[in-house]
Order: sequence, then structure tokens, then C-alpha cells
Amino acid sequence: MNIGMKLSRFEISLHPLKAILFVLLLIAGSFSTVTAQQKMSKRYPVSRNVRVVLKNMFGTIVVESWNRDEVKLTATFDSPKANITPRQSGDELVVDVVSDNHGRMDVGDVNFKLQVPVNSSVDLQTKRGQITVTNLRGTWVRAQVSLEGDIDLIGINATEVYALNRTGNIYFDGEFAKGGTYQFQSNKGEITIRIPADSAFNLTASNQNRRISLGAFWNDRFQNLGDGRKYVGDVGDGRSKVSVTNFQGSIMFIRR
Repeated sequence: MNIGMKLSRFEISLHPLKAILFVLLLIAGSFSTVTAQQKMSKRYPVSRNVRVVLKNMFGTIVVESWNRDEVKLTATFDSPKANITPRQSGDELVVDVVSDNHGRMDVGDVNFKLQVPVNSSVDLQTKRGQITVTNLRGTWVRAQVSLEGDIDLIGINATEVYALNRTGNIYFDGEFAKGGTYQFQSNKGEITIRIPADSAFNLTASNQNRRISLGAFWNDRFQNLGDGRKYVGDVGDGRSKVSVTNFQGSIMFIRR
């Protein structure tokens, strides 16, 4: 009887020790996860009208403008197998994760942040992950997500804008330049266009669900084609060309 009582007391005394060991193992695991993440940061002197081409495999892309004649590229990634070799030639900086890793699928997510001159032009691609571009006035802004991810283009004043994804929302807040071309396309997501009240453009908007809202930009010059699935017409003098296509989501225009 005394032996049984001693064993029970011994087992009870082990419980706090087990709890402490469990917590220590969790901390160690978390620490190893954090320390496993790698980071690369580089700076490149460029002209004010630099062209940046970034082809990612998986991961987010964030582009911001700043008042410096240089590009700062920061990349964080988990896999030590990821190879990132930026190449600069004249006024162009190219980062091609796909080619650098020969299409290998064990690279994992690579998350990029670029700080670029305000007049830069950017061409950004990723298979999965969000693309965000803010405050650029370059010649063109192109963003493509081939699988899944949102695209946010904020404070954009470029003569050519191209935004395409398969699944995810597209948000554009900017201006349509005279003679510019703008194309937005999603298979499944919400497309929102926020522009000044005095914007002038020729619009072709297509949506299979008949969910097209032109808001304050609607006028009686628009042609309703396909029983509400497509609208074609001019706003103002139609000085820029805008195409918006959404298959399963919605299209909405908002006046600033």
C-alpha cells in the first residue's frame, strides 16, 4: 500500500516537468522556424525611368516608390535551395526566379519588396501571391498572377496598365492618361476601378454574371450588348482605351 502511494506521488511530481519540457520544445521549434528564413537585400543605382522586370514563382510582390535614383530589392525566403540572381543592363533590372531555378518546384515562396524611383515602369509576375504597387508614374505597370492572388494598384498614373489574375480581386486607384491603354481581367474575383470624376475613356466591360456597375460614369451613349453582359461606350471624349473583363465576379467603377 505504501509502495503504491509512493509511485502515485512520483507520477504526479513528473507532470510539471513534462509540461516544462513540452513548452521548451515548442519554443525551440518556433526559434528554428524563424532562424530558417533567409533574407537578401541589394541596391542598384538606376536612372529615373528604370524598367524593372520581376518573374516570381510563388510569393508576394510589393513595389513602392521613393525619391532616390536607385532600386532597393529585398527578398525573404525559406528554402536554402532558392537561387536569386538579379541582372542589371542599362536602364533595366531583371529578376527571374523561374529561370534562375530552372523551373524547379522546391524553391518555395519568395516574398519581394522593391523600392523604385517614382517614374519607374514595372512588369511583375507570380503564380500565387498578392501583387501590390503604389505611387508610380512610369510608362507602364503590368501585374499578372497566373493562379491565385489579389492585385492592388494604388496611386498609379501610367500610360499602359495591365492587370490579370485567375482567382482574386483587382483594385485600381489611379488615373487614365490621354491615349493610354488599360486592361483588367479576372476569372473569379471583384474588379474595382476608382478614378477621378473628370476621367475620359472608351470602355468595353464584359461580365457573364451581368454584374457591371458603372456608377456616375454611366451615360446613354453606352451600348448594352448580350442582355447586360457587355457594355461598350465613351465617357467624355473617350481619349483613353479601357477594357475590363470578369467571368465570375463583378465590375465596379467608383468616382473619387
